[in-house]
Formats: sequence, structure tokens, C-alpha cells
Amino acid sequence: MDKLSLARSELREMDALAAEDSPIHRIHPLCKLLVTILYIVAVVSFPKYDFSGLIVMLLYPVLLFQITGIPVRLCFHKLRFVLPLVCAVGIVNPFLDRTPLLALGGLTISGGVVSMLVLMMKGVFSLMASFLLIATTSIDSLCAALRKIHVPAVITTLLLLTYRYIGVMLEEVSVMTQGYSLRAPGQKGIHISAWGSFLGQLLLRSMDRAGELYNSMLLRGFKGNFFYADVPPCRVSGLIYTLLCAAFFLCARVINISALLGSLFVR
Repeated sequence: MDKLSLARSELREMDALAAEDSPIHRIHPLCKLLVTILYIVAVVSFPKYDFSGLIVMLLYPVLLFQITGIPVRLCFHKLRFVLPLVCAVGIVNPFLDRTPLLALGGLTISGGVVSMLVLMMKGVFSLMASFLLIATTSIDSLCAALRKIHVPAVITTLLLLTYRYIGVMLEEVSVMTQGYSLRAPGQKGIHISAWGSFLGQLLLRSMDRAGELYNSMLLRGFKGNFFYADVPPCRVSGLIYTLLCAAFFLCARVINISALLGSLFVR
């Protein structure tokens, strides 16, 4: 299986994950979206040296992985291309901030090292929360929930079409790549001299395909808004889930739970 076919397969796997059944899958999509936003805001708001306070926020994604039955390794496999970029953001901090901050035995840890680890953790935790949202909520349900709170239809339509037709674009790229490989047997990849014409052809083919899709949508009565799948009203379980998560995020942000537990065990 080539890389493009593998990418299309991974998109289908995400749809299959969202179609599974678990207590988290059954929660109202708007509640899960709100909790995810609150979690990311809380994670990002931690100070740059607050390593012990931030580590407690790992409890949320770990519990969700256990409840949903989604393997943690699957999350890191899906995010394998994004995680290195996120982790590389703070890699220069140890060179910019060399102020001694901690002393572990004979080892002195600078503030730059701590801030680098905190920044990496913020990125990884935010990506894990976003993955769990997509893996437990279908894109149709998410867009339908957004329309319930009167998010403009142009935004939800753009979100839905972008997600749905990534696979169509990958299919066009796969066809063009196969055609190029047949005309250049034995060559690995696409030569740099053909990149311009390849991208131009991809743009033209994408515009033609988009025109065909849009005409099909018009023939089926599309008038700027989709008739999304009906989302049931929010249940009490969804409200309780939102309130408990929000209370935990607030407590973890205001109180250093790690330091508190450490002081209790030391006593």
C-alpha cells in the first residue's frame, strides 16, 4: 500500500472510531467540544515553569482513553507527523534561558530545560485532547451541534466539506502519481523539475472535480446549508460530564495538586 492509499485508509479509520459505542461516544457532541476547548485553554494558561502543576492535566486524556477503549499508541501513530513539530517548538529554550532553577543531587536544571518540557507537554496534551474529540465524535454530529448554537452555516459547511473531500484530493494525487510513475519507470518520487506542472495539473483537476461535486449538490437541492443528522438534545449526563471536567480543570489550574499530594505523602 502506497502512502496516499495509507492516508485514505487512516481517514476511514477515524470515521470508524467515531462510529463506535462507549459512554464518551454517547455524550452530546457540543459538550465534548466545550470540554475540549476548556481543556486546551487550561493547559495553555499554565506558567512556563509550572511542570508539576501541568502534569496533573494528563489525567483527563488518560481516563478518556481507558473509557473509550482507544489505544494510546493509535493516537501517537495518527499524530506522528505533527508531534515532532510541536516538540521542536521549545527546543531552543535551554540555550536562551540558562538560569538555574532546580537542583537534583549534583545536577542543576536550568529554567530553559523546564520551560522546554512544559511547552512540549502543552502541545502534546492539546493534540491528545483534539484527537479524542475527533475519535469520539463524527464530523456530521459536530457540525450539527455547531449549528444548534447558531454558528454560521458557511463555517460548518466549510468544515464538513474540507474534512470529507480530503480523501477526494488524495485520490486525485494518487492517480497523477501513478500516471507519472508509468511515464518515468524506476524513478523514486517526482523529479523537482516536474513539481510546478504537477501542482498546476492538480489545481486544475481539483477545480474540475469541485465543479462536478458542486453541480451534484445543486441538483440535490443544496442552497447553502446542509441538512445535518438530527442531534438529540443534551442529556443530564452530558451536563454532569461538562461540569465535572470544568471543575477539575479549574482546580488543577488554581491548586498545584502534585505539590499538595507530595506534601501529604512526605508528612
